[in-house]
Amino acid sequence: MFPQNRPPAPLQPPPGSSASAAAAAAAAAAAASGTAQSLKLTYPETLDRIKEEFQFLQTQYHSLKLECEKLATEKTEIQRHM
Repeated sequence: MFPQNRPPAPLQPPPGSSASAAAAAAAAAAAASGTAQSLKLTYPETLDRIKEEFQFLQTQYHSLKLECEKLATEKTEIQRHM
């Protein structure tokens, strides 16, 4: 699924999501306390993050699909006029 020579990129929550705000707040708190401990999410937080990421990807897919259909229609129109 992933290219052989590189690890998968970490998932980023969609901008403006509650998970990104919570993660930013937790990261700021960890940085303020001076600990180098990584952010550990609980199962519900992880599930919420996955749900938000899935919703973001669905929205992005739908947008790209509409754009592709629009370009295909434009291509057909251009070919028809030639």
